[in-house]
Amino acid sequence: MAAKTHVFHYNATYVDANPDGTFQRRMIGINNEWPVPTIRVRKNDRVQIHFTNGLGDRNTSLHFHGLFMKGNNAMDGPEMVTQCPIPPGFTFTYDFIVADQAGTYWYHSHSGSQYADGLRGLFIIEDDLPFEFDEEVILSMADYYHLESPEIMKKFKSRYNPTGAEPIPQNSLLNDTKNLTWSVQQDTTYLVRLVNMGLFASQYLYIEDHKFTIVEIDGILVKPVEVDSLYIAVAQRYSILVHTKKANKNFRLVNIIDETMLDVLPQDLQVISTNWVQYNKNGELPAPLENGAGSFEKLVESLNPYDDFKLQPLDKVALLEEPDYQISLDFTMDNLGDGVNYAFFNNITYTPPKVPTLMTVLSSGEHASEAVIYGSNTNTFVLGHNEVVEIVINNMDPGKHPFHLHGHAFQVIYRSPEGDDEENPIVYDPSNPKHHEFPEYPMIRDTIEVNANGFIIIRFKSDNPGVWFFHCHVDWHLEQGLAITLVEAPKEILKQNISQNHFDACIQGKVPFEGNAAANNVEWFDLNGENRQFVPLPEGFTTKGYFALLVCTIVAVYGVFTIYKYGIEDVNSESNEATMTKLYQILHKYNALDSEQEEAFLRSENASQI
Repeated sequence: MAAKTHVFHYNATYVDANPDGTFQRRMIGINNEWPVPTIRVRKNDRVQIHFTNGLGDRNTSLHFHGLFMKGNNAMDGPEMVTQCPIPPGFTFTYDFIVADQAGTYWYHSHSGSQYADGLRGLFIIEDDLPFEFDEEVILSMADYYHLESPEIMKKFKSRYNPTGAEPIPQNSLLNDTKNLTWSVQQDTTYLVRLVNMGLFASQYLYIEDHKFTIVEIDGILVKPVEVDSLYIAVAQRYSILVHTKKANKNFRLVNIIDETMLDVLPQDLQVISTNWVQYNKNGELPAPLENGAGSFEKLVESLNPYDDFKLQPLDKVALLEEPDYQISLDFTMDNLGDGVNYAFFNNITYTPPKVPTLMTVLSSGEHASEAVIYGSNTNTFVLGHNEVVEIVINNMDPGKHPFHLHGHAFQVIYRSPEGDDEENPIVYDPSNPKHHEFPEYPMIRDTIEVNANGFIIIRFKSDNPGVWFFHCHVDWHLEQGLAITLVEAPKEILKQNISQNHFDACIQGKVPFEGNAAANNVEWFDLNGENRQFVPLPEGFTTKGYFALLVCTIVAVYGVFTIYKYGIEDVNSESNEATMTKLYQILHKYNALDSEQEEAFLRSENASQI
């Protein structure tokens, strides 16, 4: 079949929607519609998307998750990595060929946590498949927030959230709705393409009294495996075969948020969501499963989902040879001098450069292989061409984290179990023989979840020159800085071209497009003025910390005194409330000051009143 060119004119616009039926909010749609369209092409087709930012009040971008963009790195999409942000009113053209790939993919904004606001959809690449089915069905799952992501981010990355507790979703969606009913035919084989397009939570999925046969993960065909249920981290994809029964009753289709990833459990959050597979349109639908204390644990214990580490590629790709280059990453979370909680790889929290890294490569000439020009806070590693690269991630955190590599699918050659706690994580030990027990035909995918306080080892071949992001796909964590940059085969990247459209976007958005990470194109090793992470938190309390402690102590003592007075005499409640309010206002005002204003404040009338 001859290759085709598919041309799309997409305008990002706001659309009012109420996907969970409980809260109407503004979503980011395409051409005044939401959910956004599914893109469907065939292997080797060309795709042209003329993408206009019609949002008016913010930048945007598109990333085509899982697509390799071979020879065309500029089409990958993450802002300040391969392109400038797309400013309001600007039309950016994505133009690429989907060569040598087929399967289930998706596209989404790669501007902050913006895809939480709805700018995400499926991208299906069709090809001849080595199995038979009667009909294809798409199921997307996602966690859902009632507030828009910029508003959530202000509260999340704040000194008032010092532990970095992730925002809790208000709901979960299946095909962008609640209480989905999927009508099926008896004795029919369905190819079901599944994508977790959520921002945070992994989810379980199962159909009562039905089996799944896994045939593809992240665009990679696998040796078929029959399972009872699936566990899908954000950004992961599965294709499964579901053969329906000769039945005349209806069954529950259940998706379950992984409760263990949430710091708190709001009473109104449905961790367990019931949908239905409908054989009989006139038949009764089974009652929704209950949510409540212990419900999640009991249900998950009964599921026993298949461990994706055991999956093998259908074409039996053997374990890559010993690495030419190993990158070892220790992942931690901590607070910096602004009081905000950040995520770190090897004590560096990713901070975007002033020039998109790809444009630094293309403008650097002879300096392209020097890692220093890409900035001290981009965590950049320069890779050779056609080398075997190994990445080890030691997770020093009690949470699960799905990591995604742009531009490649990788072999997952080791995944440790969950560690006991933060004080005793399981880390990679090169002297431990057990940590070198690798499968003969490892699983291959582009997004993999590392267990809490555990580690993973992945391998890939650096055969796709480009600037590729490697990051946690819990986008709250990416916004905290959990990313590195791989500059792969820089001399080969120099042979690639980018369109004038790229430069025009930078010009309109007033973003420099030449020079090192500090936008210096004269002294390439001079990084003065680059974007850098905040300085570390000083040892012990800062002055502001002492003052906050003092005010909080006064408030607490005053509260105890008020309780005592209530016990022995009448109290002027209006006076108490006014005093408490004033104390909180003073504390809030003090916390808002910068360091240069603190000393003056401490000598002010407000401070003396306390």
